Amino acid sequence: MNLPLSLSARIPNNAYMEDLSPSKREICLDRAVAQFLALYKHIAQHAVVFLLPSTPGFQDQPYVSNLGLVLPHCKEDTVIISRFRSEPRIGEERTGADFFKLMNFTVERPPETFEEEPVYFEGEADLKHIQGNLYIGAHGLRTSRNALTWAAERFEMEIVPFRTTDPYLYHLDCCFLRITEQAAMLCTSLADRMCVRALEQHCEIIDVSVEHARAGITNSLVLPGEVLCDSALIELGKESPSYSIEKAKIEHLEQICSRFGLTLRVFCMSEFYKSGALLSCLIMHIKQATDGA
Repeated sequence: MNLPLSLSARIPNNAYMEDLSPSKREICLDRAVAQFLALYKHIAQHAVVFLLPSTPGFQDQPYVSNLGLVLPHCKEDTVIISRFRSEPRIGEERTGADFFKLMNFTVERPPETFEEEPVYFEGEADLKHIQGNLYIGAHGLRTSRNALTWAAERFEMEIVPFRTTDPYLYHLDCCFLRITEQAAMLCTSLADRMCVRALEQHCEIIDVSVEHARAGITNSLVLPGEVLCDSALIELGKESPSYSIEKAKIEHLEQICSRFGLTLRVFCMSEFYKSGALLSCLIMHIKQATDGA
């Protein structure tokens, strides 16, 4: 994680930010830090959490899910560091690479070009581990298709491609959440048939609507025994058009958690919405617990 000391929404770089005026995008840093610390303190009860140093000028540095991806299927500790497409983020990867080198990881970065085309890769937010050497990877808006091809060849991975087209769901974590090795949530209406069929061969697919995806139902964090999701429900009046959507999202997620014996924890991360970000954006996995651990 990364304490949001450099957090800013000055430069809009996604559809959510473009919908807000500069004044509405202005972040209250005290509130952002308080919301971050509530999440951090809870996660720290269940895991060792490393905090990367903040670098002035990097407005999106707290969103470490885009920093890279640790590969669970590799025998040796290996991480792929991102090659950002989003211009305000270029340069963030240096801090991440330095951290993983200190942790004695093998640090890899995609080449600038592959198959004669530019390569872009935006980390764990766009490439998710399912089981064994099986992954699902988004391409189209942030990560390039050739980045997935390069990774599959370089690390002997099987990657199910998921094409992103909705500008409001611009990373894979906006549409997909692995619950266990045998079950995952997916916005199937945004996935092509081949993607869905490939996943169904390995795990159960729990469908989520586009409405709930845009509300962040899959931008959650799965910890042993619980799921962390964010919602601004406590800040919304019942007359707000978002109130019924948020309430239904939480109820749906509670049903899923109950089925898998998980407890749902809800956090309000509303200051981060001004960046078009949700809870899962603030975490990058280094080691993940196995199912049942």
